[in-house]
Amino acid sequence: MITRRHLLGTAGAGAALAVSGIALPKFSEADAAGVDLTPGVPQGISSYVTMGTLPGKKPLIQLADKPPNYESPLEYFRTPITPNNEFFVRYHLADIPEVDAKTYKIAVGGDGANGQAEITLDDLKKMPAVEVTAVNQCSGNRRGLSKPHVAGVEWGYGAMGCAKWKGARLKDILEKVGVKKEAIEVGLNGADGPAIDKTPDFIKSIPLWKAMDPDTIVAYEMNGAPLPHFNGFPARLIVPGWTGTYWMKHLVNVNVLTKPQGGFWMKPAYRIPVGKFPVVARFITQEDAASTPITEIVVNSLITSHRDGDKIKRGKVTIGGLAWDGGYGINKVEVSTDGGKTWSTATLGQDLGRYAFRPWSFVLNAKHGKNTVMVTATNKIGQGQASELIFNPAGYHNNVMQNITLTA
Repeated sequence: MITRRHLLGTAGAGAALAVSGIALPKFSEADAAGVDLTPGVPQGISSYVTMGTLPGKKPLIQLADKPPNYESPLEYFRTPITPNNEFFVRYHLADIPEVDAKTYKIAVGGDGANGQAEITLDDLKKMPAVEVTAVNQCSGNRRGLSKPHVAGVEWGYGAMGCAKWKGARLKDILEKVGVKKEAIEVGLNGADGPAIDKTPDFIKSIPLWKAMDPDTIVAYEMNGAPLPHFNGFPARLIVPGWTGTYWMKHLVNVNVLTKPQGGFWMKPAYRIPVGKFPVVARFITQEDAASTPITEIVVNSLITSHRDGDKIKRGKVTIGGLAWDGGYGINKVEVSTDGGKTWSTATLGQDLGRYAFRPWSFVLNAKHGKNTVMVTATNKIGQGQASELIFNPAGYHNNVMQNITLTA
């Protein structure tokens, strides 16, 4: 059985967050009964998980506190934009400093750059501003639904959120120092760090072509407000369409590289077996014969209007939810009420952009007794969801079609 000790051991750094001066709520087994966990997560979770409240946040599902890993409840996904105070929190390292916006700087350079620069928050805000609406999803979202269960934070459905991000293009920042023709990657580091020396610092990289994409930005606003502390204040990297491991919070270093970035968080962490998933955008400079870095989000959908086991009235009932992918755009969402034998097309809601959540709805003719509802999404390049789990040791890319039962 998974225990609280196991959870904290697999969540990231193992030392107290108190060294950063930030107080976090403690686990309370007495409160755990009030948590609506995703069906299918390990049974042991219910013995220690509680609803926790971080500064500036509504109650979130507290899966770990050292470092803080908090999941958004299902009810927070009933709109395509996730409010800042309902947005999930994910950290690998426990030393999370309070960054002073007045002295904040991003050091830009590296052996692949022609020069060096320091970019302040004011400098960022003086650069041409762009806004992109995008889903930020932890690579391990739905890890807790893997069968057999795998090590790591046992996320249910809620390690994700969608926001309107505003900032400066990373491309414009890199142009301030110039990029050599030999450059292949851009390395990234944040202000958060290990609480103990043996824990590797969280350093990532992205391929140069992704760094130069006009949609890749360094954001200082989230939904029209400054970034919340636990979502990366003062500025963080936004890599639309790619999983959250690259969305570096509290960004302080940007290094242009002529050789692949090394370190634990590039290899062995955050990798998937080669050829196992229908991924188009590849990180070729980091690939080997057996594995490749996780990159783009796979197409997925979620029923958010109802929970599995809910009671409903007979007759017409509107079922709704969200669909999303790695930026190709949602083409259709389909619903089945007979276990996948036949499918009906759902109605798509407002399109907020190709990287955003796409709302959908479907009118169910609920009959007396049990009614099953299954949902699947297809994107504009023909990718669909999996009918069975594509198992991998890290529990990544779980996009199995959701199936719930409602009783009328």
